[in-house]
Amino acid sequence: MRFKDRTRTAMVLMGCLAALATVPSAANATPGSGVSGTVLAQGVSEGTLKLKAKGRTDVVVRTITIAPGGSTGWHSHAGQLLAVVKSGTLTRTLDDCSVEVTPAGTAFVEPSGPRHRHIGRNLGTEPVVLYVTYLLPKGSPLSNDADAPPCAGKQG
Repeated sequence: MRFKDRTRTAMVLMGCLAALATVPSAANATPGSGVSGTVLAQGVSEGTLKLKAKGRTDVVVRTITIAPGGSTGWHSHAGQLLAVVKSGTLTRTLDDCSVEVTPAGTAFVEPSGPRHRHIGRNLGTEPVVLYVTYLLPKGSPLSNDADAPPCAGKQG
């Protein structure tokens, strides 16, 4: 390509780019119609959230309410869960007997597998409401009952 041809091509490209820059981006957008949405819960994670699933996956979205003084019992999940605490404060005891207190407006991921057994408790005076998204291997139950770990003693 000769110098004149390259210069002409560059000028045409610059002109096209300048023209595109002046066209409002909304001109290409299509307006929505007949769509509404409701935010059920919103939470902020304390750190990075990493979710993954292998193979065919059942995706289940569920509301869970734990009454004051109530608990989930010790259990685990075959896949990961993403949870948002809508109201109340959830207190979870994990397999190593560490305790995580999760107030309303907080999001967290529960890992999968029997070595990640845990129990959720409502130690407060108002119901705990959770919005939970399960990512489970196809056909798996939502949870699997588990024995309390030895470190839990009589708290299970």
